[in-house]
Amino acid sequence: MRTDYDIIRRPIITEKATLASENGGVVFEVSMGANKVEIKKAVENLFKVKVKAVNTSITKGKRKRFRGRMGKLRNIKRAYVMLEEGNTIDVTTGL
Repeated sequence: MRTDYDIIRRPIITEKATLASENGGVVFEVSMGANKVEIKKAVENLFKVKVKAVNTSITKGKRKRFRGRMGKLRNIKRAYVMLEEGNTIDVTTGL
């Protein structure tokens, strides 16, 4: 059984994520096996907020050269979590 900390790995702080936070959204890196329902429950349990919607995207790892040999970066799954009105999450503080 996975815990909420296994599903939500870390917040993602980028330019696009900062723009989403202005509209009540937060971006997290999540486990590849997690679905939208599990992500919603994990965010609600960890941060004590109400989640309106969850969108996910998987970024395939690029092929890169490491010390002359070809390698591959890891795949990343991101969850774009939209919060209900009046709820906020401060991702700059720790869990």
